[in-house]
Amino acid sequence: MADENTGAGAEAKQPAGNPITLHTQYIKDLSFENPNAPESVAMQQQPKIAIDVDVEARTTQDQKLHEVILKINIKAEAGDKVAFIAELQYGAVVTLNVPEEHRLPVLLIEVPRLLFPYARKIISGLTSDGGFPPLMMHPIDFAELFRKKFAQRIEQEPAGNA
Repeated sequence: MADENTGAGAEAKQPAGNPITLHTQYIKDLSFENPNAPESVAMQQQPKIAIDVDVEARTTQDQKLHEVILKINIKAEAGDKVAFIAELQYGAVVTLNVPEEHRLPVLLIEVPRLLFPYARKIISGLTSDGGFPPLMMHPIDFAELFRKKFAQRIEQEPAGNA
């Protein structure tokens, strides 16, 4: 009987090497607006904060490099006034060593999971530098975000074509 981990079948299931190689990560776009300062930074009430997160990925023409962008948009309101608006697009360039059918989930779930702590730190510093308490974002379930984003597409396409 052949060893399951060393046979040719194991190579076909999982390519050798690291599944994700992160070449670089960077701020692609960053914006902070404090439209009602100085009143907004001196307010006593806790603002209502809405956070919108999205992930996008694209592949270079040679199919070797992938760019993943984690987009975070935050709007804080106190009453009928905007306290602040923060927008961050945090990107990475990666190569993948995974089977084709796993490429999209790795790009839209695992890579953003690696990027999130860095993006959260940038947002925290940005809100603090804007005159507000540092905003500490809760961890994001990127698998659930992926499921919601692609639920209809996944139902309509056969497995492996995503």
